[in-house]
Amino acid sequence: MRIALIGFGEAGLAIATSLAQRDGDRPAIRAFDIKLASDDDAISTAMAARISSAGVDAASSPADAVGEADIVISVVTADQAATAAALAARYLPQGALYLDMNSCAPTTKQIAAGSIGSAGGTYVDVAVMAPIEPRGHETPMLAAAPDPEAVAAQLAIAGLHPRFVGDAIGRASTIKMLRSVMVKGIEALTAECFRAAVRAGVAEEVATSLDASQTGMGWAEQAAYNMERMTAHGIRRAAEMREVAKTLRALDIPPAMTTGTIAWQDDMGALDLTLAPDAALAEQIAFIEQALEAGKDISG
Repeated sequence: MRIALIGFGEAGLAIATSLAQRDGDRPAIRAFDIKLASDDDAISTAMAARISSAGVDAASSPADAVGEADIVISVVTADQAATAAALAARYLPQGALYLDMNSCAPTTKQIAAGSIGSAGGTYVDVAVMAPIEPRGHETPMLAAAPDPEAVAAQLAIAGLHPRFVGDAIGRASTIKMLRSVMVKGIEALTAECFRAAVRAGVAEEVATSLDASQTGMGWAEQAAYNMERMTAHGIRRAAEMREVAKTLRALDIPPAMTTGTIAWQDDMGALDLTLAPDAALAEQIAFIEQALEAGKDISG
């Protein structure tokens, strides 16, 4: 089994290291990173040493990395994912698997898939669903590809076991992108909230209050509850959040996340919906979508 890595940043290093240390038959791994082609000798030398230290062969070019690979793993920056696929497609062997592990929009994955498919390869949309350290290739991942069972069997030979979520390219990426709305959004809210709390000298009290507010609900139940609260009380809550924005500005904290919250609370409250607090999330969202589309009040 021959594996090529395109990109050797944090993800590339973690995946290469864990693959090289796995029990049983270990794949032959070659890696190419754009820094290997840098005009700055210090940069190219450092990257070559980084690759070598992981027990991986440094390829002299994309063609050298990809040309004989059974599996290509792309772990470049998100803005270069489609470009990397188009470049790899020039040298990709017929039937090779191309695992795009970059955190990209579904449309970006579909563009990349077009390049790989035209070259006779099989494109696999992969979403890495947890920090790549310390598990490397064993990190939980989702995947989508044509003929998922056959692709999964090929990947298993190399010790790769993503969970397949369908055969439509972009489905795995969609799950990750939309999950990131919440995960990365909470991180941004944390920065906005606790920078201000520390400046105001109330961080411990705010944290304690948040601890007391934990509901123990699963995310679907919590989301349904949140939808009902916003539609029932959004206008009043938007008014409160405008005062929150004033509080943040007084502490010299830009209310970037709070400004978005004001808009959402206003928009949801303006629908004037009455949603059942115990209704399922899909039911809540269906009423909300109908109201947004119709532009008029709908009771649920």
